[in-house]
Amino acid sequence: LFSFLVFLRYQVYYGYPLQTYLEYPIIIAQDIVLLLFILRFSGNMKRALFYAVTFWGGWYMLTLRKWIIDLAMNLCTLISAASKLAQLRCLWQTKDSGQVSALTWSMSAYTCA
Repeated sequence: LFSFLVFLRYQVYYGYPLQTYLEYPIIIAQDIVLLLFILRFSGNMKRALFYAVTFWGGWYMLTLRKWIIDLAMNLCTLISAASKLAQLRCLWQTKDSGQVSALTWSMSAYTCA
């Protein structure tokens, strides 16, 4: 979600045409709905306010200075790779791949790389 937020904010900040980043608001909305479902069904809805404040705070902090948005954009690859490593760690600890297919995992790893 952080990477999508940074990509969207970066493109808006530098005035790219809407067609180049129209998918990001949709992806962000999907991630937020998914996060709300996870919080709802795990009984942690009180955390939703924390995530909402973090989301909005991050949205405005990214453009306080030009170097912040540029640095955040450069760190997105590292953050994406770290999220993949966190997923791998979770899979390794549980020893259960569940619904993870080799095709979707390889597409995700390729995109991250």
